[in-house]
Amino acid sequence: MRNQREVIDFLAGQTSERIQTHISLVFLGDGIVYKLKRAVSLPYVDFSTLDSRRAACEAELALNRRTAPMLYRRVAAITRAADGGLEWNGPGEVQDWVVEMNRFDQDQQLDRAALDKNVIQDLADAVVAMHAGAEITRDRGGHAGLADVVKGNRESFLRAERGIFDMTAVDLLTRRSLEALDRHHDLLERRRLSGKVRRCHGDLHPGNICLIDGKPVLFDAIEFNDSIACIDVAYDLAFLVMDLHRRNMGEFAALLLTRWLAATGDFASLPLMPVMLSMRAAIRSHIAGVLGKAEEARAYFVRAEAYLDPAPPRLVAVGGLSGTGKSHLSRKLAPLIGAAPGAVVLRTDVIRKHLMGVPPETRLPPEAYADAVTEQVYGMLYDQAEQVLRSGFAAIIDAVSALPAQRLALAALAERVGVPFDGLWLQAGADDLRRRIAERRNNASDATVAVLDRQLDYDLGPMDWTVIDSSGDKERTLELARGILHV
Repeated sequence: MRNQREVIDFLAGQTSERIQTHISLVFLGDGIVYKLKRAVSLPYVDFSTLDSRRAACEAELALNRRTAPMLYRRVAAITRAADGGLEWNGPGEVQDWVVEMNRFDQDQQLDRAALDKNVIQDLADAVVAMHAGAEITRDRGGHAGLADVVKGNRESFLRAERGIFDMTAVDLLTRRSLEALDRHHDLLERRRLSGKVRRCHGDLHPGNICLIDGKPVLFDAIEFNDSIACIDVAYDLAFLVMDLHRRNMGEFAALLLTRWLAATGDFASLPLMPVMLSMRAAIRSHIAGVLGKAEEARAYFVRAEAYLDPAPPRLVAVGGLSGTGKSHLSRKLAPLIGAAPGAVVLRTDVIRKHLMGVPPETRLPPEAYADAVTEQVYGMLYDQAEQVLRSGFAAIIDAVSALPAQRLALAALAERVGVPFDGLWLQAGADDLRRRIAERRNNASDATVAVLDRQLDYDLGPMDWTVIDSSGDKERTLELARGILHV
């Protein structure tokens, strides 16, 4: 840092604010940001030489232009001027390198901004797109890569301020985490060999995501350490899921996971989620411990322990005609049921869209609702539900389920897998349903008032699911459902 003092003063003179991390200095100016790599040498990063800092700046620029091209401008040189001072990109000797960025409104970082369902859905889509385009790295990750993270976590706990952690508890967490990874050794290796380990973001938390024009933009991906960046896509996602869950945003954490699963079809990742969430919480814990933040460190540690003891799976079905509030209720129930961050919601409307190869909010033509297509959609629904349940997670079925055979199939599935089953049937007056359908915006359902009018003539047959009057306030409907499900 002494060697960089002149450069730091030069940058400070051109900007108004400065943010310091353990490896970088970020200078904020009028519409512009300069990011300087600190000349540090740590176990996981070496910026001690000018060449290493230039290489890291160039790697950061290339990596983050994948997701944030509107933010990352160029790598700029700070050079010695003829008068002995410093200047930008001059002919003199290079003194240091910086990443030059466009500045955004910091109040729009996701750890500060107001979040809603649409932002989380867009965020999931952005993560899916980033993972889909990321470079496959089969020589990293897998069982060995994650086991190294767990062992490294233990070493980091040892460096925390004395008295924050009980080392007996640390050793137990380490052993249980390694045992969990060992149980899933073959799954982790199959995922590595099949291309699920990629050059991901590596530090995917709300502080590294901002809203630009209302859409989430991922930035500040890890460029300096391949072991941190080249990881299983599910482990990359787990950081964001854990952080939202920790912020008491369980509904959004469950929605993020559900949307990611629906888009990728990667239900095979679910058995890994408890230990991956635990590892992410452990990382946050020991970082807080090293910084002397005892209360925060212990809170994260308790969370890391709890993720390894997930609640058992169960199957809940929420049925009803269009407009009865199935999706809203399912989303609100999800964080209250099963393993953290909550139940996976399987929605026939979303399955149909993915079957047709379009995003969930894209409207489909009438032929996409032919009986043969609907039968295929319900078949996929049952298959996905079984995958979720056998992975140890709870599932919530969001589907009309108007046919007795469809309702019987769900009960039979729960019996076959050996989990409890509850069916909830929502109903409301026809005028209420027509009004709700007319007011829908940005919804995966294509149901119209005309579709509802046809549904009103359905013969539902015997109804053995618990009937809930959902014509009133949504919170009242949720309260009734929670009472029935005891959650």
